[in-house]
Amino acid sequence: MKIFFTYILVGFLWLLHWLPLSVLRWLGSGLGRLLYALGRSRREVALTNLRLCFPEKSEAERETLARRHFVAFARAVLDRTLGWWASRERLQRIIRIHGVEHLTDPEGRPVVMLSPHFVGLDAGGTVISMHVTGCSVFSNQKNPVLNKLLYDGRMRFNEAILLSRQDGMRKIVRAMKDGHPFYYLPDMDFGPKESIFVPFFGVQAATIPALSRLVRLTNARVVPVICHQVPDGYEIEVMPPWENFPGESVEVDTEFMNKFIESQVLRMPEQYFWLHKRFKTRPPGEQRFYK
Repeated sequence: MKIFFTYILVGFLWLLHWLPLSVLRWLGSGLGRLLYALGRSRREVALTNLRLCFPEKSEAERETLARRHFVAFARAVLDRTLGWWASRERLQRIIRIHGVEHLTDPEGRPVVMLSPHFVGLDAGGTVISMHVTGCSVFSNQKNPVLNKLLYDGRMRFNEAILLSRQDGMRKIVRAMKDGHPFYYLPDMDFGPKESIFVPFFGVQAATIPALSRLVRLTNARVVPVICHQVPDGYEIEVMPPWENFPGESVEVDTEFMNKFIESQVLRMPEQYFWLHKRFKTRPPGEQRFYK
């Protein structure tokens, strides 16, 4: 029965991709406002994150920011139907990429595409797949229909290499050395295992130090990919590679990465993924932030 309803949902989503973007965004705005009103638990997660990261703002300012985030998030969810089914030509009109020359290194070194969790990251992944055959981490879903939809969406424009988080770093390193840029999402709390604590907006955050270790293992260049949701689509900014990275230690590198992500969040705070419990894992003895 669950699979049957999933097919109905997928059929409805398929119909949405035929709509003009302006209509899709209008629907996304309504959905976002509804999710904010009804999604009490995730609303509290977002507001808790905003209190921790922006203590200087008033509660009213943080609530306004949270509402704007729910709208941006819902719009991105509906926009994802375009990535799954819209034509290449339509996607290239809606998703504009800048700095595509940085996706490959002129010296032939491996490339890590560092993409923080902004709502447009799936749009970024879609348009990047039109230019390079990369590799990324794919989390298998329990629902086989949704799992196939998400998997096929990643493979639409080339035979990307999709790895499981359980595969570990070895397969990622091998793929990078074989010439596949790695689309890396660095900023989620995966628990205490293999994490270190470094500040994020002044709060100690459990952070996987994989970026520093990958660069040290492969001599890769780090190329930030920042995905902006804009009224008529998305602007994907591929920045020049970082210089003088890695630094003196894994800890210093990981703190540098978080500082960089902070600087990008401040450019468009409503588009950062505040629904994730970024500060769930606490250093020993610290109290929990989330109910």
